[in-house]
Amino acid sequence: MLMTLTTTARPATDLGFLLHKHPQRARAFEVSAGTAHVFYPRADEQECTVALLLEVDPIALGERVSDRPYAASSLLAVALGSVFRTAMNGQCEQRPELAETAIPLRVHIPAVGGAQLVHRLFEPLGWQVAATPLPLDTEFEQWGDSPYVDLRLTGELRVADALSHLYVLLPVLDGSKHYWVDHTEVDKLLRVGAGWLAAHPERELISRRYLAHQSGFVRTALARLAESDEVAPQEWDTPEEDPAKPVPLARSRRQAVLEVLRETGAKRVVELGCGPGALLRDLVRDKQFTELLGVDVSVRALQLARERLPEQVELRQSALTYRDSSLTGYDAAVLMEVIEHVDEERLPALERSVFGSARPATVVVTTPNQEYNARYETLVTGRFRHADHRFEWTRAQFAHWADSVAAQYGYTVSYLPVGEPDPVLGPPTQLAVFTRQEGR
Repeated sequence: MLMTLTTTARPATDLGFLLHKHPQRARAFEVSAGTAHVFYPRADEQECTVALLLEVDPIALGERVSDRPYAASSLLAVALGSVFRTAMNGQCEQRPELAETAIPLRVHIPAVGGAQLVHRLFEPLGWQVAATPLPLDTEFEQWGDSPYVDLRLTGELRVADALSHLYVLLPVLDGSKHYWVDHTEVDKLLRVGAGWLAAHPERELISRRYLAHQSGFVRTALARLAESDEVAPQEWDTPEEDPAKPVPLARSRRQAVLEVLRETGAKRVVELGCGPGALLRDLVRDKQFTELLGVDVSVRALQLARERLPEQVELRQSALTYRDSSLTGYDAAVLMEVIEHVDEERLPALERSVFGSARPATVVVTTPNQEYNARYETLVTGRFRHADHRFEWTRAQFAHWADSVAAQYGYTVSYLPVGEPDPVLGPPTQLAVFTRQEGR
């Protein structure tokens, strides 16, 4: 089975930096399904194409007469993840700015299943899709088309995003996996799909097919996706809730923060770690808030936010562990699902920059309640809800941290539950409101 990835960005040979594979060197990698070959049919300043060719031993696969060794499937996805793992993670030490840049890309997969799904799966991600049905047999046209298509994708994306789309969606198109699916597949799906899966209109279908229709895993994946604020713009704009459906935790969390900010009377608000801007979109609709600033370390998140927010919302790139004098003077600051993404040993730097330097009158902080994780059926004890979380605190741990910060920097602190609470485990999200004491 074969896949090619082409760019015409100048110089096109930068693709080699991004993929960590030199264009002038062909390489072979042993993977679980056989041998993966990586080579460049063309590599010059104008255009560069990398090919991934997977040779599968049908006897070792246990399928002597089968299309599995030839049509793109989970076998190719596993090879892609193994060979291009660093690139898929968005890492490029020599050219970090290149890894964050969207460039023109073309993907060609000569044979892939799921003809009825390719447009539904790839177009919402920014791809232009051309899918040409493949005949069952070119010698017998009367037999009609096979279930496979020649797939060509065109778009302007980061290479890391393109690889993550293919890694997840090839098994989804295939409809089955060649290996046993267990709880680790939920973590893998959420990790690789971070930044796009939660906002995908077909996320339920993707989760169901990727997780081999195992209902417990699918429920857990969808529940954890529902916590994400990486929602599509049309979901932000939903005028009425369906009373028959539970309110997503991400929406409950934004509503709780909005209500706290309204009660404080804040007019100038900065969201620290704003991501793609879901909370800012809610705030901009309320005339109480006259000045809004979103800050994030991720260029990609800010690009998404800029596409979704009106121009009057200011956006800025900054790291929360460094003091930034431009953040002083705001009535309120929000850190919504942010602190758990910071290494615990770096939290004191975040505390100094927010509570010591910026010193807004009100600081609102939300974070997952680790005790509530027991409610997620397939989340293994000790695992976090999100692959990028550095920690998840119990209610007692969160209160200990918040009380200490308040005492050190001259704030009082109160606590609110967010989401439907469990009588023993507490709420899924915990929220702290810090209020600055005048004169301290």
